[in-house]
Amino acid sequence: MRFPLISYFTFVCIALGTAQVTTAAERIRATQSSHPLDAYAIGALKLAVSKLDGRYSLEVLQNQYTQSRAIEELESGNMEVMWLASNNEVEERLRPVRFPLLKGLLGHRINIINPNHQSRFDRVKAREDVSQLSFGQGIGWPDVAILEANGLNVVTTSKYNSLFYMVEGGRFDGFPRGVLEPWIELDSRPELDLTVEKNLVFVYTLPFYLFVARDNRELAEALQRGLDIALEDGSFDEYFFNDDMVKSAIKRSNLDARIKFPLTNPELNKNTPLDRKEYWLDVSAAQN
Repeated sequence: MRFPLISYFTFVCIALGTAQVTTAAERIRATQSSHPLDAYAIGALKLAVSKLDGRYSLEVLQNQYTQSRAIEELESGNMEVMWLASNNEVEERLRPVRFPLLKGLLGHRINIINPNHQSRFDRVKAREDVSQLSFGQGIGWPDVAILEANGLNVVTTSKYNSLFYMVEGGRFDGFPRGVLEPWIELDSRPELDLTVEKNLVFVYTLPFYLFVARDNRELAEALQRGLDIALEDGSFDEYFFNDDMVKSAIKRSNLDARIKFPLTNPELNKNTPLDRKEYWLDVSAAQN
């Protein structure tokens, strides 16, 4: 069958245009720093994007932004997505993807300490003993408000790396870290005389989310959909439980043997999906 020339030309243009539309992917830019959680978050983001039928492509930028600078870059449109431990302040500025990437494990906090100070922690048996100690955190981190609301003494600094030198030098007693973080952080700082405290764990709900710009509802919903698909088909749990950082943390932290101090999180947003049990890790089951 022969097509009239004009009709054939129109058909070809439409076909090419359709092909172009279906193959063009919307770019998502994210910034990866040397922080140990960034590589994990990038992997989770890639997994979510892979479930969205080629609609998005991921571009990873390498920058050593502070948290406040990264938020500014996101709000300015210089990137499309970032990841943070959540609190009300950041959820007012940005739009969260309410899927806890670490299944709540980040809210189990153990301390980096100077090994000469382990005896101070050995004496801790009750909450009033903890209140005699001091703890370091970064300015603007959600943990500051949580620790202070629970009556703990907090020392802050604007520079993440300074916290390691400060705890080594005795500026405070402990540097609480999510159980995923301390061994990787110490391995990268072998020159410092630091160790992981042996006995205590603070426990509070602290979701670790992807965030997009406040007005980018479409991207937030897409990433939520991608992560939920990954959870439903088993690929998210496969990614989580096979991550070297997660496996090492669950094994080395020995959480069941530690004295647990539950802390309330006054900054926990009312929309946190606590009813989605499949989102959260049963730590005791994971260690068995």
